[in-house]
Amino acid sequence: MCVLPPTRTMAACWTLLLAAAALAAAHDHDGETETYRVSIGHLFLLRCLFADNHDSVTWSRGGWGRDPSLPPGVEVREGLLWFLPVQMSHDGFYTCEKRDPHRAVRATFGVSVSRGQCPDPPENKSLSLEVPGSLSCKQKEIFNLTHTRNVRWMKDCRPIEGGGRVTVDEGGILRLSAASQEDSGKYTCLVDISVDGQKYTAARSIRVTVDKVVEGTLVVKPEVVYPQHKVVVVEEGARVELKCLASIGFSEDRETLMYWTVNETYSEAHKELGFSWNFVRRRGMVFGESTLSISNVRRHFLNVPISCCVLNSAGFQKGVAWLQEADHRALHTAVGLGLSSSLALLLLFALLLFFRVDLVLACRKLLRPFSKRAPDGKLYDAYVSFLPPDAPRSAATASLALGLLPEELETQHGYSLYIPGRDDCPGDAVHDVVAATVRRCRRLIIIISPEANRPPHGRTEEQLCYEQKVGLHDALTLNDPRVILVEVGGAVDYSRLPESLRYVRRRQGALRWSSTGAASTSFWKSLRYHMPPVPPPSDQPGWVVCGQPAVRGGSACSPGVSMNPEAMVESS
Repeated sequence: MCVLPPTRTMAACWTLLLAAAALAAAHDHDGETETYRVSIGHLFLLRCLFADNHDSVTWSRGGWGRDPSLPPGVEVREGLLWFLPVQMSHDGFYTCEKRDPHRAVRATFGVSVSRGQCPDPPENKSLSLEVPGSLSCKQKEIFNLTHTRNVRWMKDCRPIEGGGRVTVDEGGILRLSAASQEDSGKYTCLVDISVDGQKYTAARSIRVTVDKVVEGTLVVKPEVVYPQHKVVVVEEGARVELKCLASIGFSEDRETLMYWTVNETYSEAHKELGFSWNFVRRRGMVFGESTLSISNVRRHFLNVPISCCVLNSAGFQKGVAWLQEADHRALHTAVGLGLSSSLALLLLFALLLFFRVDLVLACRKLLRPFSKRAPDGKLYDAYVSFLPPDAPRSAATASLALGLLPEELETQHGYSLYIPGRDDCPGDAVHDVVAATVRRCRRLIIIISPEANRPPHGRTEEQLCYEQKVGLHDALTLNDPRVILVEVGGAVDYSRLPESLRYVRRRQGALRWSSTGAASTSFWKSLRYHMPPVPPPSDQPGWVVCGQPAVRGGSACSPGVSMNPEAMVESS
């Protein structure tokens, strides 16, 4: 029993009784029956009131346990019962059940099917005379679909022409600028929608009565604008605020009550929760606005219904929100993939850098049969030069320049070399021939030995022979030919050599010759890496005479031997 002091009104007692009844109904839906009125041929979606799209819901025909099967044309999609479309045989009762580890909750709904175009109205709504009013389509499940739709309204099953006092907004709400007695009647909201390539129409009717009401006597059932099954992503331990807005009517009803529940318990039971609410006016209507403040999001606040409840003497409504913990797996996955990709790229770059010589040589070998050297005016792949020109050459220098280089590069890999002392001819104008020959070579190989550290008379510039001066000048000014430095017989002191050689050494380094197995293999690979690609056999030059294209695999002239131009035996 509700006992109040005499100074309180009976309306307050009625409010508390309704609140208690609403909470009791929220705990147990067994035995509830709500009838939905639909028309044959229309699309209809039925939702289990206490479940959302993520819950596992079971539907059956009739009372629970009678007939687990559903009639033809009725199917379950994401927890909703779809009637595609409504048929007379669909008239009857349907039961939904939601199970969790602790209990099973059931609810039974009635579906009343009529043959008319406009279904019978399940709701009566009163509008005040000469006061703006609005009618909601209230087909939330239909509007939640992402399909293209069109909203139409009918009054007494006759189409309503828009404009003037009657307008329909994008949300399908019909608004009357000032209600009159003529506006009373049955209103039907029709939603044309396409599902699975088929066109359907969903319909719902409302009975509207327009009366001249004495101020303060009209109480309107509240309607929650938001939240409506809203999911809020939060961090555990964070501070969060939830907003609630509910339509109250056209005046501030003192019997209206707004409060919050968390998993069907009052918010006052949790010290982390606090709320406030007040009336606000918008577009001539009165709304209740409430804010729930959560100072610290606890684990038991996650994934449970947090309801904004609105209650007055005309009825009860609630909007539900859910707190969902932020899922960082996608972020962690993205970070992991980013780090893995970066490490993979760094490893790939390191491998390419470490094995670049072998990779370049392998690519050249694979592409050699398909490549064709573009004409560049060059006759030789490399000019081999010694330093110093007038110093006694060591055995290692002579062996490398006159024996090993031709054997490896010419005989085994098809390069054409010009080696002074092997390929020059007597009687040539030395400076002119040397300058022209160096400029017709793609590379200039300069072999340096420790003897280069002892310049004659202390003059370093005299250590450069003429072809080296010409080649270095062109290499430094034109980058053609490119210079390859080869050190033979030990360390070379470049501080005693000309500045041009020291510059080349600083910029690109030098190859060091060694006759040992692994070091020798590495030397030849590095030398071939710095040489131009080997031309295909059809592009290699043939036999020549002095001053003509390069000799392939041997010399055309030797010092002291005079050759007659008529002695040419082969020309490419």
